[in-house]
Amino acid sequence: MSSDKNIIWAPWRMEYVSSPSTSKDKKNIFLDKLGLSDDESSLILFRGKFSFVMMNLYPYNNGHLMVAPNHRVEDMQGLDGNTMLEIMNLSSESMKIIKKVMKPSGFNFGANIGKAGGAGIEEHLHFHIVPRWDGDTNFMPVVGNTKVIVQGLADCYNQLKPFFDKLSL
Repeated sequence: MSSDKNIIWAPWRMEYVSSPSTSKDKKNIFLDKLGLSDDESSLILFRGKFSFVMMNLYPYNNGHLMVAPNHRVEDMQGLDGNTMLEIMNLSSESMKIIKKVMKPSGFNFGANIGKAGGAGIEEHLHFHIVPRWDGDTNFMPVVGNTKVIVQGLADCYNQLKPFFDKLSL
């Protein structure tokens, strides 16, 4: 048995790891959150006509956002032109905002499509925007197999939200 010095406690992850896996017959986090009126508790930064921007509840890095269509679609072929255009515009605008506010060195941007492609939520296509900083992969993930997020979700939301409130597409 390992000693306590080798354990980093993350009790907030329990709800996620103990919840049933998502399937078409179960709830959809994107549509569920979109249906709520409290954007702050849903971590929704912007609602567009065809898509929306929300923060990732379990981010890879500070400022990790997701852009998703307002309707369930599994892959790129399920998107109409208006939705695709709005998603790309929102992604670009989101990166501009993050650059201004958080000053990252770069971004990871893309979608995991299908189980084999690494999608955690296969039934609802969504795009990840992950800000990256030089040196953000340090010894903790490499040696300790642990990622350190230096800013709380609420603080990050409050930092970004005023800029998303000014968006007009």
